[in-house]
Amino acid sequence: MTTDHLSSIAPRDKAEILAQALPYIRKFHGKTMVIKYGGNAMTDPALQQDFAEDVVLLKLVGMNPVVVHGGGPQIETALNRLGKKGEFIQGMRVTDAETMEVVEWVLAGEVQQDIVGLINQAGGKAVGLTGRDGGMIRARKLKMLDNKNPEVEHDVGQVGDIVSIDPSVVKALQDDAFIPVISPIGFGENNESYNINADVVASKLAEVLKAEKLMLLTNTPGVLDKAGNLLTDLTARRIDELFADGTISGGMLPKIAGALDAAKAGVNAVHIIDGRVPHAMLLEILTDQAYGTMIRSH
Repeated sequence: MTTDHLSSIAPRDKAEILAQALPYIRKFHGKTMVIKYGGNAMTDPALQQDFAEDVVLLKLVGMNPVVVHGGGPQIETALNRLGKKGEFIQGMRVTDAETMEVVEWVLAGEVQQDIVGLINQAGGKAVGLTGRDGGMIRARKLKMLDNKNPEVEHDVGQVGDIVSIDPSVVKALQDDAFIPVISPIGFGENNESYNINADVVASKLAEVLKAEKLMLLTNTPGVLDKAGNLLTDLTARRIDELFADGTISGGMLPKIAGALDAAKAGVNAVHIIDGRVPHAMLLEILTDQAYGTMIRSH
């Protein structure tokens, strides 16, 4: 929604829109919203600005947004510049020591600081963190079993599995009007770094923070059935059926698996939102309209 678009709304309609948002603002006041930021919303300048404004507005009306970001395309670009070819197994990036260095400087340097800058420019107070800060994300090497043959284990290098999350640094920042922006990098017991899937970090963080909502911004309208129709409301049981019949596959797998864990662990609602729609996040939280798929625990 551009400013011109807003100024063309009649005052009466504006009042109507705000009145509609009020019950939601009241309902979610003081609640934590974990937002996984990725896809087009991250690379299109206009959508970047919309996203930053949405996050700041949520903070201003009394919610506690926590941003976890990905950076696949940015990592890919940096690796190409170095003449390295990205390799994936079952949707996970194979991460050798050199790739891990690139992942760290792209995510914790460039991408994270861009997001912090955008949010600050929109009037918020963002602070960048990685899983090392405050000993937040302890990880170990991911054991990846083959989808078809569980006897086979793939070595994906320094890709991590979360051992535990200590959210105290996030809570301390939240209580002080800051907006945490987290890069999905964890550390192991020998201080080695691990690249962790950002959807998985967002899901686990939502669990430990007992978030009201987990919101995953993606490049799809949400979860689609085989005919391509949007499924707006899903239960855990229905999702197991969609896994079984192959409706959910590819890059959606880790997303939905994490979302499901979060829903089962007490996060009230998980939303998979189309990040290509301007202000989709705000519309999803503050209106009755569905702008994606909502996953409920039961």
